[in-house]
Amino acid sequence: MCVRFSELDALRIGVWGAGREVRSFAQQLARRMPSAQIAVAAFDDAAPDGLRETLRAPDLRVVTGSAVAGALAECDVVVRSPGVSIHRPEMRALRAAGVRVTTATALWLAEREGRGVIGVTGSKGKSTTAALIAHLARAGGRSAHLAGNIGVPALDLLDQPPFDLAVLELSSYQIADLPVGPEVALITNLFREHVDWHGSEQAYHAEKLRLLALPGVRRVVLNGRDAQLARAADDAAQVTFYGVADGWDASAAGVQLGGVPMLESAQLPLPGEHNALNLCGALAALEAFGIAAPPLAQTLAGFTALPHRLQTVAHSGGAVWVDDSISTTPESALAALASFPAHEIVLIAGGQDRGQDYAQLAHALAERRATVIGVPSTGSRLIEAALDAGVPAERAIAAPDLAAAVALARERSRPGAAILLSPAAPSYDSYRDFEERGERFQSLASGPA
Repeated sequence: MCVRFSELDALRIGVWGAGREVRSFAQQLARRMPSAQIAVAAFDDAAPDGLRETLRAPDLRVVTGSAVAGALAECDVVVRSPGVSIHRPEMRALRAAGVRVTTATALWLAEREGRGVIGVTGSKGKSTTAALIAHLARAGGRSAHLAGNIGVPALDLLDQPPFDLAVLELSSYQIADLPVGPEVALITNLFREHVDWHGSEQAYHAEKLRLLALPGVRRVVLNGRDAQLARAADDAAQVTFYGVADGWDASAAGVQLGGVPMLESAQLPLPGEHNALNLCGALAALEAFGIAAPPLAQTLAGFTALPHRLQTVAHSGGAVWVDDSISTTPESALAALASFPAHEIVLIAGGQDRGQDYAQLAHALAERRATVIGVPSTGSRLIEAALDAGVPAERAIAAPDLAAAVALARERSRPGAAILLSPAAPSYDSYRDFEERGERFQSLASGPA
């Protein structure tokens, strides 16, 4: 059921979670909808301190555990944090009872009916692609804001004067029940991810792909190298492909448009052909929106990498230390390896177990004669796969934690090596998020040798 932010006045509202999006929602609600009230806040575990002040709701009822479903059923609308799965039985019960469930991002998109928005999603590369779109649009003289999972929460854009473009990074958690889509929808790729939230790999892919057919979507931009996306194009609105010979495409030489060179690889702001492909997606999305590309070499010289995405963080002992903590899949770790073709690789990998298949990554490590240092929880499985693929035992090493892994990497690396944290797994078994994991790696990498 589609709900607009402007329709919330005088309603009884529940929120589930108090993450970044919900905090933004509470702030905007208090300022703009004085007759609305957040009546219930639900949590799986203990509520955070200062909740009433955070949500600006002094008469708030806070519920946890078995009380959640009943308390939220008394509300007119429930705004969930993206991390709360729509597949939970409590969510199904709320919808069956006629309670409208939404997210803060969905409220904002419905208010705009998708107009003036490029939405970017994908298993990997969506943050970099979204940041590139905003950077290029601004360089072309347009007022552009970056929002969603990077930049500001979407509802914070209500405070901005009229603008030309909002670039919205969207996760599958947000798309799964999104009722209105962006004017231009871009999908970078589809891998195996977030099976615990969606219930299966098939459901994850289906809930990503539903973005293509949502009301409000006028143009679709897809990575033509992804076979599943190519098949999905049949059910989409007007489609532009990138990563294809007759469109924006990437190779080891750089970026081409219809086979005509547009940017040499040395001029790319980020390493790796996958990042050149992200740039192609950004350029294709801008064209679909109606914005011509500015002069690329000059414009991209001012673009800096997002933190924890193939970010060079130290040079020590002749080796380069690279933080790619955003890598949560084997596919992203493979792309990271390919970004350093001339380096000897020491890979630090491992994290939360989501049933990752490490066979292809292991074979790539064997072909590169790389050293792999595995950390909990999946590091042991990666090492086993590496040994099976032919990596010698002296180059496949288990470490009890990241600090020990960094110490081992120092011992095993030689001048000219790339010591790469590209975990190929989420961080939640040991860290709050990939940012905390990356910050820990940076601190260790820049510490005493």
